[in-house]
Amino acid sequence: MQSFRTELENPVVEKDIIDLEQKIRDFREGKIHDEKFKSLRLARGVYGQRQPGVQMVRIKLPFGKVTFKQLLKIADISDEYASSNLHLTTRQDIQIHYVSLERTPELWAKLEQDDVTLREACGNTVRNVTSSPASGIDPQEVFDVSPYAHAVFAFFLRNPICQEMGRKFKISFSSSEADTAFSFIHDLGFIPKVKFENGQEVRGFKVMLGGGLGAQPALAHVVHEFLHEDQIIPYTESVIRVFDRYGERNNRNKARLKFLIQKIGLEEFLRLVDEERIANKVKSYKIDRDAVPQPEAPGVVKYPEVEITNPARYKHWRATNVFEQKQKGFFGVYIKVEVGDIPTAQARQLVDAISPYVADEIRITQNQGLLLKFAREEALPHLFNGLSALGLAAPGFDSVADVTTCPGTDTCNLGISNSMTLSKVLEDVVYSEYEDLIYNRDIKIKISGCMNSCGQHGLAHIGFHGSSLKAQGKVLPSVQVLLGGGIVGDGIGRAADKITKVPAKRATTVLRAVLNDYQANTNDNELFNDYYDRQGKDYFYQLLKPIADLTTLQDDEFVDWGHEETFATAIGVGECAGVVIDLVATLIFEAEEKFGWARQAFDDNRFADSIYHSYSVFISAAKALLLDKGVNSSTHAGIIREFDVQYVATGEIELSGSTFDELILQINKNEPSEQFAAQYLQQAESFVQTVKAKREALIQL
Repeated sequence: MQSFRTELENPVVEKDIIDLEQKIRDFREGKIHDEKFKSLRLARGVYGQRQPGVQMVRIKLPFGKVTFKQLLKIADISDEYASSNLHLTTRQDIQIHYVSLERTPELWAKLEQDDVTLREACGNTVRNVTSSPASGIDPQEVFDVSPYAHAVFAFFLRNPICQEMGRKFKISFSSSEADTAFSFIHDLGFIPKVKFENGQEVRGFKVMLGGGLGAQPALAHVVHEFLHEDQIIPYTESVIRVFDRYGERNNRNKARLKFLIQKIGLEEFLRLVDEERIANKVKSYKIDRDAVPQPEAPGVVKYPEVEITNPARYKHWRATNVFEQKQKGFFGVYIKVEVGDIPTAQARQLVDAISPYVADEIRITQNQGLLLKFAREEALPHLFNGLSALGLAAPGFDSVADVTTCPGTDTCNLGISNSMTLSKVLEDVVYSEYEDLIYNRDIKIKISGCMNSCGQHGLAHIGFHGSSLKAQGKVLPSVQVLLGGGIVGDGIGRAADKITKVPAKRATTVLRAVLNDYQANTNDNELFNDYYDRQGKDYFYQLLKPIADLTTLQDDEFVDWGHEETFATAIGVGECAGVVIDLVATLIFEAEEKFGWARQAFDDNRFADSIYHSYSVFISAAKALLLDKGVNSSTHAGIIREFDVQYVATGEIELSGSTFDELILQINKNEPSEQFAAQYLQQAESFVQTVKAKREALIQL
């Protein structure tokens, strides 16, 4: 494990990886509490699997961009450390499975050699920043949002304000009003806009705030019709600061930003955001528009004549999987990837097959496919043949036949019923019985293994999520059926309605019933959701009610898709975010560790970072003493309030004529200057010493 210490060029990354190695060792030796260690590894992309003793590793690929070399490196890593498979996610990441915990630092170090990171791919952090996969080549876009997504990713990576939030935070950039990055389900969603001032083009974004799916979907609020491009990072920073201070931390089911906005109201939330701006690291942040250059297109080559292996299928593929880019003469080519899985051997063959014909940049799509760029028209037959040989030329990308799914019970702790096999079965139904619908890009089918919507069932026109039912004294695998979700456009979206719950083995019957009714009763050129609205929710409940009848169950319906044994629910503890640490000694140790980070940041002239680390010192130390009194506040704001009530107002702790609120909340009343950073650092150090002395006195009692 020593090799990565000399091979990495970035000392910050190297320190990160060495720290993970040491923390793993400390955890194995019993020096770190399990929940603290879980939080630490999650923030480094290491997630416990359903199978005991192994990990899922999530590889963070900002806006889904990966080069041929990076894809090959990830394939090599999966062969050496995982299960020789790459899983594409709905957040444009790649996941590998069955990794030994002890090998994750070495794995991470090797990935970093090709500029690939695991950092903050999981946990209570800013997750992967996503964008429309076609950004940069989208004929509808007003400008390329890729550099903006990259800037946001880079600014918040390792940023102290978002390392230990109450819950994860998701950001997206759509390339146009088509909103193909789903701004309305994100904590912050950005849609590009242009206006003209004095004859000059000015770039900005429509800003959507507080969206989310999960068990309780919420559609985002429009908070800016036009926010200048230089303000998107300062605004995002202010939002995250408020979320970190006021967001729920004990009940993870109520800890997302959408619940905080529901609790205090949008107007109050926006007031707090405005109040935080003085503390921001930057008041304006100019985006480098050239930070993500377009990849070099293949040179002009006279391709040899080639015979199409399957002319009819090529026609379908060309109609559904290929589009002309905004760069005339070039085409984008989508690859439909069944259940998002690419075996490593197939990944290498894919790179060999496509590299002569497309640019060296692949984008992972939100429906678990791939997008290739800058193919010339004469190269398309060669691409089709090459993809066909690999089983990757299925037509119907992003159509009814392209079902999105999460891993479900295959590997996820939270999975209730199978989603991967069900996805394949539903696709087979479409291809074999509704071939004309492979051209239909209006209807989207999405599946999640549970209600948390990793497969995005909550925004599907036809959605399913894993569940269970009881019948005949036994439990059987089931799916909740949802209808009517989807994109409206320009930040407006629809959350799908729950219709009924049926045995999982009847999901195919549900799909047939809905598609048959749609074909029989839709008006000319009527979109699915217009047809759904016209018929009404109760119409579909009555349509599907006979399918939900449990008096006609067969024995095989007690066995889930892809399984041979009788179904039993086996839900583990979810790790989509860390768990609160309630150990007093651990919190005091954390406060001292964070003080070291604050001191180091100050010495490096990173004054804003030093100030936020000092703020975290106050919070950890105060929480430690509150726990001694059995007070476990669920927010930073609550900790501040309770510390004044329990210790300052009672005279147990004196703070030089100040309340704790006044002391700690200097942070949002001062510019992040060197002078204030020095003062705040000294105050944090003094506070920790006071807390330690109080704690030692309490122990002696």
